[in-house]
Amino acid sequence: MRIRAALLDMDGTVFDSRIDWVSLRERIEIPWDGRAILAQLAEAPPDVRKQGLALLHGAERDGAENGELIPGTHELLSCLQSRGVHCALITNNSRRSAETVLARYDLPFDLVLTRDEVPTKPEPTSFRRALATFDAEPSEAIAIGDAHLDLIAAHRAEIREIVLVATPPRMRQHIPPDIEYRAASDLFEVREIVERLLTVVEG
Repeated sequence: MRIRAALLDMDGTVFDSRIDWVSLRERIEIPWDGRAILAQLAEAPPDVRKQGLALLHGAERDGAENGELIPGTHELLSCLQSRGVHCALITNNSRRSAETVLARYDLPFDLVLTRDEVPTKPEPTSFRRALATFDAEPSEAIAIGDAHLDLIAAHRAEIREIVLVATPPRMRQHIPPDIEYRAASDLFEVREIVERLLTVVEG
């Protein structure tokens, strides 16, 4: 089956916001338990939730304005789009953060989905919506991210080709052992994986 859609995460995958998530959690006073901060804040007392959201929004704003594109991003997107693969940016960040990053860099995504439009990962809604937008089946897609949340969301959307790049150690322990994926050290290695997959399909 031909690969027709690539669904990519933003922070930690194609963009380094430089947010210290461990320190941010300490300031909010919520523990690291493998869930997204927003999921934890939804269950927190009102005062903790209010302060936490303010700190999160501030960190995301600063990260989007001052972070840097991860090396290999342009090369990967060029490789995908030169082969006719539709590319979607799917992030748990806000629409404002995503638009700030996209305004700073010329990233040719065909679709951008943020937490302001769809439930956050690990819910699979964003992946399913992207596939529907591109009129692609899960078997025609590849998901690329850095976190266990990306992996779980893609798996729930029945996407079989999943690549995790430079996954932080604190996230590895939350990777379900029964989900298959490809591991890459950086986006240049991801591009090599993508090129091999596309060559096999086309061959």
